[in-house]
Formats: sequence, C-alpha cells, structure tokens
Amino acid sequence: MPPARHPPITSVLAPSSLPHIVAVGFKRINKMLQELAPDFADRASVDVLDVGFEQAVSRIRDMQAQRPIDVVVSAGSNGAYLRQHLDMPVVLVKVGGFDVMQALAVARRVSSSVGLVTYEGMAPDLAPFAELLDMGLVQRTYRTEEDAQACVLALKNMGVQAVVGPGLVADMADQHGLTGVFLYSADAVREALEDAVEVARASRIELAKRERLNTILAQLSDGVIAVDQQERIQTLNPAMAQWLGIAASDWLGRKLTDVCPELSLQGTLRLGLQELEKIERVKGKALIANRMPIVEQGVLTGAVLSCQDPISIQRVDRHIRTRIKPHAQGTRYELSQFLGESPAVLHIRQVAQRCARSQATVLLIGESGTGKELIAQGIHMASDRRDMPFVAVNCAAMSETLLESELFGYEEGAFTGARKGGKIGLFEAAHNGTLFLDEVGEMPVSLQTRLLRVLQEREVLRVGATEPTPVNVRVIAATHRDLKEQVDRGLFRLDLYYRLNILRVDVPPLRERLQDIAPIAHALQRKLCQRLGLDVRTTSGLIDALVERAQGYDWPGNVRELENLIERVTAYAGSLPGAQAVDARQAASFLAAVVPELFAQQAGPREVKALSAAGTSTPVGAANANQQLRQTQRQAEHAEIMRVLAACGGDRALASQQLGISRTTLWRKLKEGA
Repeated sequence: MPPARHPPITSVLAPSSLPHIVAVGFKRINKMLQELAPDFADRASVDVLDVGFEQAVSRIRDMQAQRPIDVVVSAGSNGAYLRQHLDMPVVLVKVGGFDVMQALAVARRVSSSVGLVTYEGMAPDLAPFAELLDMGLVQRTYRTEEDAQACVLALKNMGVQAVVGPGLVADMADQHGLTGVFLYSADAVREALEDAVEVARASRIELAKRERLNTILAQLSDGVIAVDQQERIQTLNPAMAQWLGIAASDWLGRKLTDVCPELSLQGTLRLGLQELEKIERVKGKALIANRMPIVEQGVLTGAVLSCQDPISIQRVDRHIRTRIKPHAQGTRYELSQFLGESPAVLHIRQVAQRCARSQATVLLIGESGTGKELIAQGIHMASDRRDMPFVAVNCAAMSETLLESELFGYEEGAFTGARKGGKIGLFEAAHNGTLFLDEVGEMPVSLQTRLLRVLQEREVLRVGATEPTPVNVRVIAATHRDLKEQVDRGLFRLDLYYRLNILRVDVPPLRERLQDIAPIAHALQRKLCQRLGLDVRTTSGLIDALVERAQGYDWPGNVRELENLIERVTAYAGSLPGAQAVDARQAASFLAAVVPELFAQQAGPREVKALSAAGTSTPVGAANANQQLRQTQRQAEHAEIMRVLAACGGDRALASQQLGISRTTLWRKLKEGA
C-alpha cells in the first residue's frame, strides 16, 4: 500500500455548470490522465488525484462535501475498491484485446519470456499470439495488492524478465529488477474519460428528472413511497415522512419490508398487480393505501405506494358535499325566534334545547303553519352540527319516483334520462348535518322501507348502485298527521314510526296559545315593513286592532295564516290615511273589509254591513257572501276529493289522475280542507 500523502490536485478548470469528474490513479496512469484531461475542458471539469484506495475514498468524500462529483474514473484494483466504497458512479479504464497485444509486443522486444498479470480474471487465450511472437507467455491474476506482489515474485523466480500489467504491477516489476510494461494505452484512458462524460450527462438528466419529481411529490398531501425491483426505497415524500414520524433520509436505500412491514410492496413486485384503497394501520394511525407496479417499456422496474389520511378525506368529502349539495338551504332560524311567552312555548323551547344535545331522531307533530320547520332549524343550530348542512325536503310535494331519486340519489344510467355521472341524494348532501323530512306521514310505504334501512344501518344505496355509501345524518321529521292512526290504517310502517318517535315535540296550534299572537304579530309587522321599506308606525294602529280581534278567531292556518293576514293589512294600509292614528271603529271597519276571516265567526252579515257603512265604502256584506260561497265550494270539492281518494284505496297518484289534477295540487287541496 502506498504511504499516506496528500499531493495537490491537478485540475482542469471549467464552468461550474459542467460535469465534475475526478480521475484517480498512480504514476503511469496518473500521467496519462493529466495529459488527456485538458482535451475535455469544454465538456467537463476534470480533477486528477495521485492517490488510491482508502486515501482516494477519503479525498473524494472531502471534495464531494465542497462540490458535487458526478463521476469517478479509475482502473484495476484501485477502481474496484472505489466502486465498493463510494456511492457514486465509477467508470473503469477497460483493456481491449489490441491493448494487450500491443503491450505484449513491447515486452517481447525486451525478453522472450513474458508474464501477463491482470486483475480478477485471466486474459483470453493468447497462445496463438504467443506462438506468433515466439515467446513464452505466463499468465497470472490477482485481487489484492499482496496477490500482485506474490505474482511478480513468482514470475521472477520462473526467470521471466518482462511483466505486462496495470500500473501497480508494472511498478512492482520495476522495483524487483524486472521490466514493467504498462498494460493501458492512451486510447483506453481516453475512452474511459469519454464514457465518464456521457455517464455524467445521463446522470444529470436523471437527477433533474428526479428533483422535479421530488418537488412535485413534496407538494402532495398524499404520502408516497417508491421502491426499485429489490424493494429498496428510492423516494419518500415529506407527507409520508411526517405521518411515519421519521426523517426521509433514514429510510432511503433500505428495504421497505425491513423498516415498515405493514406497508410492504413485495406482493406488488411479485405479482405485478395493483391493490387499491386498503386500510392499513401504521404506528397507531389508519391510512388508506394504494399499491401500484411501475412498468417501463413492458418491464416491471419497481412499485409505488400512495397513502391518504382518512381524516383529510373526510374533510375534503365534507367540503365537496357542502359545495355540491342539491337543494340544500341555509338555516335562517334559531330557537329564540320561536316567539311567545305562553307556558306551551316556554316548554317547547326547553324541550327543543334538550333535543339539540342529543343525536337521536326527532319527531315534530303539529298542524300546518305552527312553525315545525322553525323548530327543526333551531334544533340544528343549537346542536354540534350547526356548521354542517341543513337539508329540507317536503315528502308530500313530490311523486314517489322523484322523491326516491331526491332522497337517495342515483347512479349514471340508472334510468332513462338519468344525469351523466349520476346525482348525489339529499341524505348524502346532509352528511354530518341534519335532514328535515317535512310531512313524513305522506311518504309512500315503499320509500318508508328504504328510509327505515338508512336510519338503522346509517348507509344509503343510490338508485342503480350496488355498494352503499355510509352517511352520518341526524333526521328530524315533521307531520300534521296522527301517525299512530296512520299505522292502524296500514298507511305507515310501525317499525318506522318507532324509529322516528324517539324524541317527540308536540307543537300546539295558535288557538291554544292566543296570548302569543301579540309578540308574533308585531315581529311579523317589523319584518314586513323592513322588507317593503315602510315605517312601522304606519300600520301600528291596524295591527293592534288585528291582535285584539284575533283573540276570538280559531286560526286554522296558525302562524302562517297570521303572517298572511298581516302582510295583507300592511299592503292595503296605504289606502287609509294616518293608519296608525285611526280610532277603534275605523280600524274595525277596515279590517272587516280586508280580513273578513276574523269577523266571520263573530259577526253576522248585519253587523259587518254596519261596520262597513260606518267607515268604508267596501261592500263588506257582498264580500262575506262571496266568502261563504267560496267556503261551500271548497267543502264540496274536498268531499269529492275524499270520495275519489277512498275509492283509490288512498293511492294519491291514482286519485290525482282520476281527478285530472297534479299530485301537488291534490296535496294542497287536502291541506286546505284539513
């Protein structure tokens, strides 16, 4: 082994953007490298080191720390040693047949007995050439420096005078009084430098591609690991390293199965098949793993593993559902907006607050117009789902087929006219939020079965789909029907009734809480005046009179009817100068003309006519007569509808066909006659 020394580096300078090549060799080959290096100055920066083995490894690593090295060039045992101890490309100077014959010819001129010593392996059969040159040729091979020394001494003892071999062998021959002939030619060294430049160029192209790929992978929220055919990790992006709690550099170059058996890619490399969306638990964390083979030009060259965090998927899923939910509406009301101070209202607000703290299904029972949807929205807003969707659907306003597709969604091609790509249903749109099923008592029995399954299994099956979709939905249902009676009549499933009737809120009609009319009326007045741009004072007197008169009315339409009457009074108040200052008689006559409903149950035609004559020119008696006529017509129409409906066995679709009206119109007329 040569003594430790640190000779200066001979360098042919070139722009730093050029490949950096380090050539390593002793004496003879070092001289050749220094002579040829300037020829490559326009294509590479070449540094020549006159050291070898451990010293060369140490120097090269020091240089690498200061400036990246693309390729190392060396020869013989020195080159083989560098290949074993450096993690960078090492190009060896190759000896061709012509080089061997040329060196043997030179040695023959010195002695008729020639020795050929090569590194790791005998040279090809040179007997014909030896006969041609009339020389005795003895071949030997070595692996270590000690082997080379032994080979030279053995040849000397055999009487060999000239020894052909690499620089190490030629130098040893000279030291032992023999003639050493250098095996490598200038052409072989030049070819090695050419190869080094090409390797450096290809390596830089590959490095640029890898850096670009790593930059892309670093931006991904998914974790990614890529391995080669031996499952050695080549790439591991920051997201994956963060999930695993490691430094990426600690795993690079190691077998994935050794460092993390749960994420092993051995099966993918063995079978060449992809494996998608498999749940893996790694270090106590659940990941959704996708395994895919890497095939280049028809050859399996590796595999890639991509992992997703279920929590991130749920967050994205929630964002998508919020963005694309169909018919989803924002909540407008809170429980505090269910106005009134009667014991019934105070009790409802208290019960609703308790319902908001639970996740159980809520059933709201009350007449139309009592504020059931307001309570449903208030429960949603008071719950921990307040930031999630609130989706409402009227089960009586749609046909059975339409209601099914709206509630459960459908797959592409599920039926004629189905939207391309399918459609998300209201259950999926309300994921993590609340679904309000208004008039649930009108839902067809066939859909009640599907609704029951969703409530039980917490998963929804789209029309035309084969795999269900899990959903987390809180259901609030409302009806004006007596569902127990509907069950007895076979119009409502008993098991669904018990599934819905967990938390129950009975909403009383307005006639049972007449003391709440005043705060409700004035709140509605303020809202309407604000919407119409009117001064509240212009209708204050009329509203006060309406509230007083309302105490003797049954309010079949409940709060919704009250809102309609107040809007009517507000709209017509402009025809009455100084409406806020009218006296009681003027207000009564105005109301008798505008809202005769309030007077029909309390005053006969003579009283109404007197009121009319006192303060208004409107023919109140005629209005009442018309009102009574319309009422009679509605009653007759309702009786006919009920007769046809009974004849159809309660089938509303068939009844609407026989009556020649739409199902929506049928539903409205039934509500009006209820």
